[in-house]
Amino acid sequence: MQINNVQLDQSPYLNLNQSLNKISSGKEINSAADDASSLSISDKLRTEASGLTQSIDNVNSGLASLQIADKSISEQSNILDTVKEKLLQASTDTTSQQGRDQILTEIKDLLQNFDDIASSTNYNEQTLLQNASDDKAASQSQQFQVGTSSEDIIETDSIQSNTIGVGLESLVNQDPSSFDASTARAYLGDVDEALTKLNDYRGDLGSVQNQLQSSGRNLFTQVTSTREAGSTIADLDYSKEISDFNKQNILAQIGAYGAAQSSNINQNIVTRLLT
Repeated sequence: MQINNVQLDQSPYLNLNQSLNKISSGKEINSAADDASSLSISDKLRTEASGLTQSIDNVNSGLASLQIADKSISEQSNILDTVKEKLLQASTDTTSQQGRDQILTEIKDLLQNFDDIASSTNYNEQTLLQNASDDKAASQSQQFQVGTSSEDIIETDSIQSNTIGVGLESLVNQDPSSFDASTARAYLGDVDEALTKLNDYRGDLGSVQNQLQSSGRNLFTQVTSTREAGSTIADLDYSKEISDFNKQNILAQIGAYGAAQSSNINQNIVTRLLT
């Protein structure tokens, strides 16, 4: 910059503009020109933090899915408890055949409800207790991405929590004409095995939930540390920068004042020489 042909030092003005840019953006590094290596590190840390944040979201959605499955299986267990009570009632000779026929009808209704729960339990349109709403085969195992690496996977076992999967299909298809006390009594063991199967499913789900919760806590620690590291590199120290801004502003004003004074002195000398 020149004032009346007097050259001014540009550095205070350049530093002043850089300081203003930092204060307005809140960032220590706004371009590669500020610090190329630190900018690269900051960008990598920001990307890593974003990936970790998404992994935390994955953990939360995985937990929601498993909790839905667990609650549904819990309700199925309640249904089988009732089925067993009905079978015990049908197993005694003090129950009439007409009463036993009515009990079988109630049992079949309960087991239909059992299968309805299996077909309708889903999370984000993914059926959880069998392969699909209209397919009673075992469900596909679920894989939860819980980190930024392809190896960061937590996986569930497949589930077939319907009357076929827990071994009660024959009870569903029981002919009323042959449903006597001994037949009802024979099904008690099948229901016990079905309840054990449900408990195994719930145990597996609980184990995966524990893994997800542990991973979630670890991910939260990682994302917090990563963001703090990125902040240390990229975020602005406002008090320091404002102090630097004020310093550069004073230097710029001194430079302008000195140039103006120098110009006035030169003009006075010229004037005296000419008079």
